[in-house]
Amino acid sequence: MAARPYVVVHVAVSLDGYTTGFGVDIGRFYSLLPTWQEDITLTGADTILAQEAELAAAPRPGPRTGAPLLAVVDGRRRVSQWEALRDCGYWSGVLPLRAASSPPVGEPPVPELVVGTRRVDLRQALPELASRTGAQLVRVDSGGQLIRALLDLRLVDEVSLLVHPCLTNAGSHRWYGSDPPPALTLARINAEVFDPDLVWLRYRIEN
Repeated sequence: MAARPYVVVHVAVSLDGYTTGFGVDIGRFYSLLPTWQEDITLTGADTILAQEAELAAAPRPGPRTGAPLLAVVDGRRRVSQWEALRDCGYWSGVLPLRAASSPPVGEPPVPELVVGTRRVDLRQALPELASRTGAQLVRVDSGGQLIRALLDLRLVDEVSLLVHPCLTNAGSHRWYGSDPPPALTLARINAEVFDPDLVWLRYRIEN
């Protein structure tokens, strides 16, 4: 099996680490993506479910050649808009990540990758994705639950935080999950300030 790809977590956060409860500078956030030239965008089912209503009504120009593949951790088969995701024009294709115990269905609407027995095995999934697609870089675009699982398994190589100039007690989700983060040794890659007072921090995880 191929070695696992380099994994980057890129998140917009408040100064106290929340991902909700404040106005995210979406334009700046996405303008930074060419930094990595990701091969795969990895996300969780909750992130997709939050936008399924919009997806169902969105235009469908079809898969975009040269764009990243979207891989979605969906062990409980909660996502339904696979064709809309595939054809919305953002990704080259979509790939649900399942476990052997995922609820059975008829013919899946798109090809699937089964990794793990009782739940999706992220440690197995990443090298399997690299083996199947040749991917060298995965960017995680997700909430704290998936990010925390990857951190706990020591599967993250780089953390990128676009820090917004605010403190919020209205947020319900921190980027690393609900519990205190695991002990990690970080080495700064870069720090950059954008107007109006956004700070972009990049760290390499060394343990």
